Amino acid sequence: MNTITIAIDGFSSTGKSTLAKQLAKHLGYVYVDTGAMYRAITLFSMQMGYISNDFFDKETLINSLPNIKLHFEFNPDLGFAEMYLNDVNVEKEIRTIEVSSFVSKIAEVSEVRSKLVEQQQEMGKGKGIVMDGRDIGTVVFPNAELKIFMTASPETRAQRRFDELQGKGDLVTYEEVLKNVQERDYIDTHRDDSPLVKADDAIEIDNSYLTREEQFTAVLELAEEIINN
Repeated sequence: MNTITIAIDGFSSTGKSTLAKQLAKHLGYVYVDTGAMYRAITLFSMQMGYISNDFFDKETLINSLPNIKLHFEFNPDLGFAEMYLNDVNVEKEIRTIEVSSFVSKIAEVSEVRSKLVEQQQEMGKGKGIVMDGRDIGTVVFPNAELKIFMTASPETRAQRRFDELQGKGDLVTYEEVLKNVQERDYIDTHRDDSPLVKADDAIEIDNSYLTREEQFTAVLELAEEIINN
């Protein structure tokens, strides 16, 4: 039986993290949410006043990178690892629409990407890992045995994100969420450093009309085929 690396890339709000968590739990693999890492640096930038709607002090953020400590801690009650920023649990704070509105701009910064890619590659040295993000199959783990690229229409993704935020009690409108999804899509696919693209050997899954269970079953079959051969 092989131990493999599973790379899951795709657009925002396609359910990458949900799928990755399901696979990691079923296979007994380590799960790493790279989006949480970018979100944590975004939250740090907001807290320090480095970024706002009309301002981004990129140089000060770059100079502050050595002072940003990120790590995951497994929460047995939740069944997954939570994000810690400088030893503070920020799992809830990084999931807001405010953080979402800035995260793609932070992820455009080459120095930020370089710092996080290095950490992510270190995490995956022993294989037995499921990692999701924007450049996992193309940059972080170009030799991953299984690469999945997830997509769905912007409207479908916005509705999912809107429902999720409303469920948490966030006061947002569907139009606001759709605009955020579309803006992130544009930035993610047009940035100079590691833009969001489907790896040549990735399997594309459009989950606009798939349930979470159907999606999980389809990808698990693909994984088990590789693991057992």
